[in-house]
Amino acid sequence: MIKEIYLAAGCFWGAERYLKMIEGVRFTEVGYANGRTSNPTYEEVYTDSTGFVETVHVQYDTEVIGLDTLLKFFMKAIDPTSLNKQGEDVGTRYRTGVYYTDKQDLTMIQGIMDEVAAQYTQPLCVEVLPLLNFYRAEEYHQDYLEKNPTGYCHLSPELFEFAKSYKSHK
Repeated sequence: MIKEIYLAAGCFWGAERYLKMIEGVRFTEVGYANGRTSNPTYEEVYTDSTGFVETVHVQYDTEVIGLDTLLKFFMKAIDPTSLNKQGEDVGTRYRTGVYYTDKQDLTMIQGIMDEVAAQYTQPLCVEVLPLLNFYRAEEYHQDYLEKNPTGYCHLSPELFEFAKSYKSHK
């Protein structure tokens, strides 16, 4: 079955590329989630005045990868204790979050968050909220690092290799 989740991991360029490499992920697109306006532009989101967060919409095949495994991949790509900052990117648009559309996913999400929290002495700064809205980002942001292989990315090359090497055991 194909399901969806929305993940915010700082700059959405690298997050999309990373998540897209994971076996079982069928579709990704970048956009802006959980803000206060309609049809925001990148320039508006960049001001941090709209409430939006750079987010990757992920559709995944539950026959290949479970939400728990996908969230564990996500957690490897972020510093879950960093508030409004990932890598060199700073601002509320770069906060981290898990935004769900299926209430039944919340138990699984909370379980993973509890597992991760047990590994840290600081509190986690990862939002876990229902998806309120999502607007697809401008076309030049879609698959940005495929179009611009030398473009900026706060994620390490090793992380991309890890994602590519994953093989489902389902």
